[in-house]
Amino acid sequence: MAGLLTGHLVATAVVAAGVGALVASSPMVLTGLTIVGCAYLLWLGLGMCRNPSIPQAGVDHGEDSWARQALKGAGISGLNPKVFLLFLALLPQFTDPNGPWPVAGQIAALGLLHVTSCAVIYTGVGCGARAVLRTRPTAARTVTRFSGAAMILIGVVLLVEQLLH
Repeated sequence: MAGLLTGHLVATAVVAAGVGALVASSPMVLTGLTIVGCAYLLWLGLGMCRNPSIPQAGVDHGEDSWARQALKGAGISGLNPKVFLLFLALLPQFTDPNGPWPVAGQIAALGLLHVTSCAVIYTGVGCGARAVLRTRPTAARTVTRFSGAAMILIGVVLLVEQLLH
């Protein structure tokens, strides 16, 4: 969850700084970023299908495991060009160029509101899933493999979409 939120914070900073508009206006950069994101999703999905992690009650997975998971989460959300496009399409509509704050500050505030709401939702879903899946290893394995297959499917669809356009 920390990694996913970090990726969203990076996207907020990039869009607020105006770099998101440059990426969106350059089809080659956006295509390259999408292809890198697709490759990352395929790599993660294949890994999850091959070696599904199974949470166990009372087992601490250590500092390295947490850091690695946070890095993966940041990669997933940080390499997702759809997050940038979503922010570019939605956030500017809710800004006021004549407002007391600069537009970049308004976008940053809206992005932080988005990250905060994601933190609440991700925490609820994550805690609920952990409580349920730690007591049901077969369900945990199935959910992990399903999630890996979904990542592979999304990566393939995005890649085919990029190759056809």
